[in-house]
Amino acid sequence: MTILVPILVLGLLVFFHELGHFLVAKRAGVHIHELAFGMGPRVLGVRRGETLYSLRALPFGGFVRMASVADPENQEDAPVDPQRTFESRPLWRRIGVISAGPAMNFVLAVVLLFGVFGIIGVDQPVPESTVIGAVVVGSPAAEAGLLPGDRIVSVDGSSVDDWQSLVAVLQTSLGRTIEVSFERDGVVSQVSVTPAPHPQDATMGYLGIASSTVRRHLPLGAAFVAAVTETGRMLGMWISAIANLFRGQGTPDVTGPIGIIQMLGEASRFGLASLFYLAAVISANFGLINLLPVPALDGSRLIFFGIEAVRGRPVPPEQEGRVHMIGYGLLMALLVLLTYRDLARLGGGGP
Repeated sequence: MTILVPILVLGLLVFFHELGHFLVAKRAGVHIHELAFGMGPRVLGVRRGETLYSLRALPFGGFVRMASVADPENQEDAPVDPQRTFESRPLWRRIGVISAGPAMNFVLAVVLLFGVFGIIGVDQPVPESTVIGAVVVGSPAAEAGLLPGDRIVSVDGSSVDDWQSLVAVLQTSLGRTIEVSFERDGVVSQVSVTPAPHPQDATMGYLGIASSTVRRHLPLGAAFVAAVTETGRMLGMWISAIANLFRGQGTPDVTGPIGIIQMLGEASRFGLASLFYLAAVISANFGLINLLPVPALDGSRLIFFGIEAVRGRPVPPEQEGRVHMIGYGLLMALLVLLTYRDLARLGGGGP
């Protein structure tokens, strides 16, 4: 499930992007040959009017095939009215069709976050408690026999009344054996444990315990506002990071499809809230990346529309197609490189 669920989630995120193009293209009067979920051989297909709605064998995304002057008909379809090709639509409608894919990803991110904040709920720590909510496998706490549900009473004879006080004591106890008193089923016991270096800061002590949590839901109105705000915050952060890259500040940290599937698999182990949140992050990121002015992405199509608006006539299709083909080749090469890096990391041979 930690493989199948992430693949399906990733496929749905790409499909919703294509669905955005489809819905606006339909509204604009463009002839749609096919809307497909997945790739590869067709498994199922239902025709409604002029459009074939199909399910493909591999759940990797999807696609929408619109009638184009470069390919006005499909081998399985009758000739298309030239007035219903994508290129025949007014410029503003074509801009809307192309922009709808990334826009759908942003909308999907808001919907997923709304589900997290307002329906599923978010597990929030209980700071006024010293009850252990989780113990990391292989940590000093696990080796000492501490379990979720244990309530820490004191450390080295000094009582601790809240989680912040407990963390403060543990962080200053690096490498020193301490006596931890805890209550389990009404019985107070004591164990000796030596905090290890913290994974994020080797100067602080780390026991490997997390606080207990309580699941809270926001009112639906507040959940919607929080979802929009969080999506905007993520987009703002990424735009800032991209701008810094162009200024020569910072280095890109790009993850390939295998790495994304691995992260989704890890998130799925922590429940729907974690899975939905990460899916929202990926969806918003996917929408933003598609708006970059890179050949073969939606952003480059919008650049060509801008050139058309300035010149008063479109760029010749063969010239635009050549640019997109080169960009597609470069993107495929990048995809292969990122996949190799992901496999090297999984095999322990990468950074």
